[in-house]
Parts: sequence; C-alpha cells; structure tokens
Amino acid sequence: MSSGVAVNPACLEAFQELKLGKKLKYIIYAVSDDKTEIVVVKSSKTANYDEFLGDLPEADCRWAVYDFEFEKEGGGKRNKICFYSWAPDDAKIKSKMLFASSKDALRRALVGIAAEIQGTDYSEVAYESVLDKVSRG
Repeated sequence: MSSGVAVNPACLEAFQELKLGKKLKYIIYAVSDDKTEIVVVKSSKTANYDEFLGDLPEADCRWAVYDFEFEKEGGGKRNKICFYSWAPDDAKIKSKMLFASSKDALRRALVGIAAEIQGTDYSEVAYESVLDKVSRG
C-alpha cells in the first residue's frame, strides 16, 4: 500500500551525489511537516558511523542511506550502499504507519542499494550488526 507521499527530487539528487559522485557518506530522509513528500533532512561527508547514528532521532522515524565501507578478509576494502529504515519503538504509531506505507516510494526511486537495514533500536543498526549483514553478501 502506498501513502501517496511523493519523493522530493532533491532526495534523488543527493543519492546520485553519494552513489556516483562519492562526495557524501550518508543522507537522512524524513516525511515533510505537511506530510506530502519525502525530503532530505541531512546529508554529510563525514564517514564517522557514530555521528551517523547520532543523527537518527530516538523517538521519530527516518530513512537513511549510508555508504558503508569495510574490510573483507583477503579482499581489501569494500563499499556497500545501505538503505536504513529507522522506526524506533518510541515513535508514535501514526508516524510509524505513514513511514511504513511511504517507504516503497523512496526505496524504488533509489537504484543501486546493496543492503537494507531495519532498525527499531540502536543495537539493530550498530556498526557490528550492519558489518555482519553486508560482509555476507
């Protein structure tokens, strides 16, 4: 089911900058205040994973794309673009429902995602948890 929330063109521009331009390390998306479109709330060039996690609010839903860099044993450095669905337990039910029904519109627009990470608390999006998931692929 789709919520009818549109994806702002700036969401795709920022994603292309991350994917092709390699200028950005992560982007955080949210539903606009008037609930009509998905917008970029932050984009960052820093590769600090803790800073990225700090930008995920404790009681509100967000989507994020993170250019996850890791070492593969015997394979050198690798990068995987990860899509995060952040819906913390403390978020309002109505917000979670709108968030869940709007996710596909954004997810389909972002071509080139290697892994999807779902998080309801910080342990599910911790570096080690994500590393475990992406290094299997």
